[in-house]
Amino acid sequence: MESVRIHYTSRFIRDLKKLSKDKQRLAVEREKMFKNDPFKNTLKTHKLTGKLKAYWAFSITHKDRVMFRFIKRNEVIFYKIGSHAIYDRI
Repeated sequence: MESVRIHYTSRFIRDLKKLSKDKQRLAVEREKMFKNDPFKNTLKTHKLTGKLKAYWAFSITHKDRVMFRFIKRNEVIFYKIGSHAIYDRI
């Protein structure tokens, strides 16, 4: 499988900068995993439901997630990063 191409919303960039340096480092590490295999077990990638059914998420830490959407088979947009509160407003 070819690596996944990632686009970032300005909201995602803002949220990422608000995370602690440790969480930012972990997010970069997880993103590298995601690029190689978006469904790697470590990431716990899952489809969201209800009003967010067009979106997916994967884990950065036990509490923190990246919310994203596939726009093509190997291309995604990262919308938000943070705790479960990221699901409250889109």
